[in-house]
Amino acid sequence: MQAESFFEWLGQALGSVIRFIVDLLSGLFNTLANAGGNFVDGLSRTLGMDTSIISIIALILGLMLLYSAIRAFMRASVVMGIIWLVLGLWLLSWIIH
Repeated sequence: MQAESFFEWLGQALGSVIRFIVDLLSGLFNTLANAGGNFVDGLSRTLGMDTSIISIIALILGLMLLYSAIRAFMRASVVMGIIWLVLGLWLLSWIIH
């Protein structure tokens, strides 16, 4: 009888610790997800674009094209800089309303 109550207590203690850890991690990831969602909503509302994943990927790609244009201009490659700049601005103007 004594052994059964000890293992029952040990099981309840271990279950409580696991439940606490799961609740803690769930709350943390829920907070991070809400923060990310609020960031994307604020960014898209400010830029006047949709909140779809395609729009976010297009925004990142457009910013990368602008970054490539700046790097090309710094290397004194004017033609490639203009090409990257036009492509980046075209893509960004396409997604921003």
